Amino acid sequence: ARLNELADRVRAAGVPVEVKVRGVPRPVGPGADQCVYRVVQESLTNVLKHAGRASAVVELEYAAAGLTVRVSDDGAGPPPAARPSDAGVHGLPGMRERARLYGGTVIAGPRPQGGFEVVLTLPLPPGGAQQSGNAQVKEADLE
Repeated sequence: ARLNELADRVRAAGVPVEVKVRGVPRPVGPGADQCVYRVVQESLTNVLKHAGRASAVVELEYAAAGLTVRVSDDGAGPPPAARPSDAGVHGLPGMRERARLYGGTVIAGPRPQGGFEVVLTLPLPPGGAQQSGNAQVKEADLE
């Protein structure tokens, strides 16, 4: 629900951001909602820090079984020789851990056409039922 505000802040910092929603939005539970927000926030922060002159697209796709969130940019990023290994990229391990708390995954890397992409996939219970309280506690511990 707060992704448009986040996109507005990144736009104000100089990066054009487009937000697209496909499918029928439905509640995902407070923990999963926070997971989506934090992954998008970290991804857009990385665009600001590493992509140079770039624009970004945030896509949310609601399907029967889950939600896919894709954050992509068209920036140059650091030269290949200067890119840290995936294990050394500060925000990616945290994104992956957040996704795992809700049965999801994060895949990230350079795009063939240039730029970088982060894809979060979360399973959603039928009808957008609330996530377990246990996962919410663990999510809070990550902050």
